[in-house]
Amino acid sequence: MEFIEDIPSLEALYGTPAAPSLRKVAHNLTPLYRQWIMASRLCVLSTVGPEGVDGSPRGDDGPVVLELDPNTLAMPDWRGNNRLDSLRNIVRDPRVSVMFIVPGSNTVVRLNGTARVSADEGLKARFEKQGKQPATVIVISIAEIYTQCARALMRAGTWTSGDQSEGLPTVGEILAEASSGEEGGAQYDSQWGARAAKTMW
Repeated sequence: MEFIEDIPSLEALYGTPAAPSLRKVAHNLTPLYRQWIMASRLCVLSTVGPEGVDGSPRGDDGPVVLELDPNTLAMPDWRGNNRLDSLRNIVRDPRVSVMFIVPGSNTVVRLNGTARVSADEGLKARFEKQGKQPATVIVISIAEIYTQCARALMRAGTWTSGDQSEGLPTVGEILAEASSGEEGGAQYDSQWGARAAKTMW
């Protein structure tokens, strides 16, 4: 198998980018990019660190981020599994990328920038829900925002193909396989829904 080892060889396989793909880039929240991002309840946060890269889904029951100013967004770090993969990466390497998704739309809005992790009490209080606050907040400085070509979601039939999860292994089954039966299994799956609902925030 042969691999491409330099940029000129790569670019030779593709055409020149069309003007719209370059001119759609903004460097802060424009009115329309603001409207789109604030409609997103789900995003994927990508980070990089000494151990490698990480992509983490982030979701909320409203906008997944809060605008602090046209150049800065804040993302609460709600209760999870405490692995802290994304947060560890950000502390050591601030580069981040975020993909904002809205169900039903084949458009994805992408953001690249840098981030820091804050435990500021005033900032955390702005996200309080049901008497609970996030342990920390990810503060993102925007470098660029742009839309992603819709073809990927269109090819996948993301919003038109219905539920395709039938027959897939459960998290409990995957965990049991990975731990040689020491964790997970049917009991894990049966208790997960109630456990998650109690610790959503």
